[in-house]
Amino acid sequence: MKIILASHNQNKLREINDLFKNTDISFISLKDLNYNEEIIENGNSFEENAYIKAKTVYDKYHLPVLSDDSGLEVEALNNEPGIYSSRYADGNYQDAMNRILKRLENIENKTADFNCTICYIDEDGMKHIFNHKCFGTIGPISGKSGFGYDPIFYYQGKSFANMDLNEKNQISHRGIAFKKFFEFMKNKK
Repeated sequence: MKIILASHNQNKLREINDLFKNTDISFISLKDLNYNEEIIENGNSFEENAYIKAKTVYDKYHLPVLSDDSGLEVEALNNEPGIYSSRYADGNYQDAMNRILKRLENIENKTADFNCTICYIDEDGMKHIFNHKCFGTIGPISGKSGFGYDPIFYYQGKSFANMDLNEKNQISHRGIAFKKFFEFMKNKK
């Protein structure tokens, strides 16, 4: 079964397809469909933004669509950057990570979480929501794997960027949210 992933992010597509590599589910991205229209994510939560993306793409193609809205929430920064994580980075995650580290310089509380909310709109246009938060801490930039804020998000003493994809997918916000989605799909058959 092919599902449209409402994203142009090829790193995200790679991670998600890796999660489903031994299944009959595969994802194609908006890039694969030459979909270049901007989707305005103006929701007030991860769930609202995930739904906006999925619904926009579903309305155009009327095929199963999955979108996720994910972000880093840093407790001492009032859960910033949160739903604005990608806009906070504005294409430059190195600068965004440095900015977060600078703001936390004299703050003891480094608690953070990665939040992932998935919206799946099935072939009948029905909405299904799956989410997960992975709790960790913010630490110095470390590692070359992953993408986004992975180099500063530490889970049990190790940054996401120092984990291989399989290790990360076992515990990450996105990995577990997608496992919930997969269980839903298995039970749907």
